Amino acid sequence: MTDAAILIRDARLLGEQTVDVLVREGRIAELGENLTAPESARVIEAEGLVLLPGLVDVHTHLREPGREDAETVQTGTRAAAAGGYTAVCAMANSDPVADTAGVVEQVQRLGQDAGWVEVRPVGAVTVGLQGERLSEIGAMADSRAQVRMFSDDGRCVHNPVLMRRALEYVKAFDGVIAQHAQEPLLTDGAQMNEGAVSAELGLAGWPAVAEESIIARDVLLAQHVGSRVHICHLSTKGSVEIVRWAKQRGIAVTAEATPHHLLLTDELARTYDPVYKVNPPLRTAEDVQALRAAVADGTIDVIGTDHAPHPVQDKECEWACAAMGMTGLETALSVVQQTLVDTGLITWADVARIMSADPARIARIPGQGRPIAVGEPANLVLVDPQARRIVVPEEHQSKGRNSPYRGLELPGRVMATVWEGHPTVLDGRMATPRTPEAEGARA
Repeated sequence: MTDAAILIRDARLLGEQTVDVLVREGRIAELGENLTAPESARVIEAEGLVLLPGLVDVHTHLREPGREDAETVQTGTRAAAAGGYTAVCAMANSDPVADTAGVVEQVQRLGQDAGWVEVRPVGAVTVGLQGERLSEIGAMADSRAQVRMFSDDGRCVHNPVLMRRALEYVKAFDGVIAQHAQEPLLTDGAQMNEGAVSAELGLAGWPAVAEESIIARDVLLAQHVGSRVHICHLSTKGSVEIVRWAKQRGIAVTAEATPHHLLLTDELARTYDPVYKVNPPLRTAEDVQALRAAVADGTIDVIGTDHAPHPVQDKECEWACAAMGMTGLETALSVVQQTLVDTGLITWADVARIMSADPARIARIPGQGRPIAVGEPANLVLVDPQARRIVVPEEHQSKGRNSPYRGLELPGRVMATVWEGHPTVLDGRMATPRTPEAEGARA
């Protein structure tokens, strides 16, 4: 059986004109005013709510297989649906590493069985993320998972010869290398952003040039090879300038910023609370402003959450011993609203581009990030932009409690998420997952 029809009434399409949307058999059947639907249709009253295409995250850590104490595909994808997402790209640093066709297919199956969002595995660039030899890139690309994005995220592909070979390899099937830009020799033992705060606190500094030097090298390699490179979690003003220069030269580079790098600064390290320890580190207020401007002018293409859940014991310890990373799927849209929409830097239509259309385009995910138009897959999210909420990580769907926004009031609330015609969130609460049987019937 397929899902019943859905009628969304009086939604603000991309924050502008009011429309009704009729969904049938997983697709948008009608779009207009005063639409009618069959008696069996589910009606969603959406007056005052902003209607966006379902969000797509190019940078999610689901941890499974191997680190189910931190997150599972089930809990991570529930978190994604709660945050308005209909697709996520699962990073490769699981255990075992997603460096073979078998592992990426396992991750894909886990996503299908969970039924909350589409899970697109990211393949490792090198075997075991060790940076010594290329992984089974071709086999992963040809597998049922049809991997198109490859990354050693968490580690940098710092060997330029390997990076060049990887770029050459993925060019054959229009893939992309997503680089974690961090020169390891410049960040050995680093604990936080190198600057005035690190000097005062006596913590080993993480210089901006460690990120910028890798980005500069890789855009030149991408130009030389004629391939696509994507920069993960760009965090410095200098990185913005390098990417902007590369785009002006026509180099096929895209870049992402995380919500936390758009809002938080290295001043928070003064608390010595490890919840603020992240890779790359929180930077200066000047860097934050540069990133916001770069999203607004298109230099930064997408928002990637870098959702990185950890068990409590890995975060509730002294700073030097703590794991790096923050959760982000359930708060990303709110942070983007606060830092970019409510400040007037971008519109809701821009949000649709940076959090849906362009992420799907970069990761080559068919059916995701599509315009809200008749005949398109019904991947949709309804947001109440007037709502306010205090962040309580214990209420999140993710296993991770390491949210840097604990106790903060953020704007916006996801009221409904619809994945190919199936509501996974309704009235601001989790609904039901899509069953594999329903998915098979629709196919």
